Amino acid sequence: RSQPRRLTCSAPPRRASPTQKSMSNIGIPIKVLHDAEGHTVTVELKNGEVYRGKLDEAEDNMNVHLSNCTKTMKDGQVEMLSNVFLRGSHVRFMVLPDILKNAPFFKKIDTKANKASKAGKAKQAATQRAAGRPTPGMPPPKGRAARDGAR
Repeated sequence: RSQPRRLTCSAPPRRASPTQKSMSNIGIPIKVLHDAEGHTVTVELKNGEVYRGKLDEAEDNMNVHLSNCTKTMKDGQVEMLSNVFLRGSHVRFMVLPDILKNAPFFKKIDTKANKASKAGKAKQAATQRAAGRPTPGMPPPKGRAARDGAR
């Protein structure tokens, strides 16, 4: 007698949401863009149109959703829009609020230049400490020899 075949159907492995998966490997400009959500931003497109409004949502590919938006066309004509979605590949540049200069992740960045300047300061301090020593690398003399002038 043979046993009946069991059919198993395994679900595909669960994938992380795009925001969970990509937050670890996105660059600083995109992180700043996400931090600008809720603030007023200005977006200029490659065709010369300028949009200014509240940034409701930003995606990693720079697609943005703005509300209460003012659209200024290339010829200067102005139009008010309640909601607008702009494709990231059409964006030339964005102007973000200055308050984002104080964003917490900027304090975590320890660039090579900062590390080099810290190392330079340590070396400079060590050089200054050793300057008063008669023999570089040796501690200053103590006791009678130091008082008498090291005869």
